Amino acid sequence: MCRFLIYKGRDPILLAHLLTRPEHSIINQSYDSRLRIDTRRPMNGDGFGVGYYTPDTDPELGDGPCVFCATTPAWNNLNLARLAEKTKSSMVFAHVRASTAGVLSETNCHPFTFHSLMFMHNGQVANFQRMKRKFASHMKDEYFLYVQGGTDSEWAFALFLDCLDKLGVDPSKPVDVNGFGHEIIRKAMLRTIQLIKEWAKQCPEDDIDNEEPSLLNFAVTDGHSVIVTRYITSRTEEAASLHFSTGSKFIEYEPGQYKMERRDRRQDVILVASEPLTFERSDWVTVPTNSILTINNQTVLLHPIMDEYYQIDPSVPRSSNFAASRGLVSPIVEPQAYTNVNLPPLEREGRRRLSMTA
Repeated sequence: MCRFLIYKGRDPILLAHLLTRPEHSIINQSYDSRLRIDTRRPMNGDGFGVGYYTPDTDPELGDGPCVFCATTPAWNNLNLARLAEKTKSSMVFAHVRASTAGVLSETNCHPFTFHSLMFMHNGQVANFQRMKRKFASHMKDEYFLYVQGGTDSEWAFALFLDCLDKLGVDPSKPVDVNGFGHEIIRKAMLRTIQLIKEWAKQCPEDDIDNEEPSLLNFAVTDGHSVIVTRYITSRTEEAASLHFSTGSKFIEYEPGQYKMERRDRRQDVILVASEPLTFERSDWVTVPTNSILTINNQTVLLHPIMDEYYQIDPSVPRSSNFAASRGLVSPIVEPQAYTNVNLPPLEREGRRRLSMTA
């Protein structure tokens, strides 16, 4: 399936340091994924997209992101390489697509945007065609009419917008200096997942596709806060892989080789990725299955999604067979609890607190 990447930093970064220059950049992953397990779909060649926010100091540019997408493979798009060498941003979403729903078109390429909001998805909404009518009938006309493509991902974004609206936030309104707020965005995301689960359970029990879980790795930002989920509608299977890294600076120490530099406890740079950009194991932390990650004021927060698919005992192993069959997991060791001795002190303390509350 797909791969996505998120960068949030105190300072802008040249897009090339994320998209093209690293030996294992997201573009290189699209045709040479070292960690892909599923060999039936060895490439993410069904289009790509990159979205980024411009400086807030220029009101003429508005508060929405700039998005460049195309249906050509990311590794074969000269305009993307040119753009990456001349563009900087402190908030970047990037996505390479291997389609599971929807035809090959720019309207089906991630990330999707709505005014100041930007959204992307790695995974699939199981039984989506049987649930599509419920999506359409549930949401306001404004968000129903927003959908231009045919992917389950764009419909999920429209549903998220509707959930945000029904929580009292107008997604079309300009955001203030702090955005909509990470708590309300997280609530809307959890409500989106809840509705998808409910509608899936209403599908006919004799439907062969009804036994297949949904893989819901969603990412959304308003340009200030970022909310990312790693989620699957199963108590026994692993979700699609997701990792994050924090540090002082993401540096190139020799051509094509990057690492996360940590000079102190600050999280000046935060990366979230389906597949790590470096091969330094200590750079990356695996997000536990059925968790929601929040980036607020350059701080990473992890919360478990405690529903019917949550494992109360973190030592109970999950199978990676389903996600592996979709090419959505990597062989990096999955955490069995919200602890990791290799975490920077702040991240280790955050996971200690999370394991206590879980």
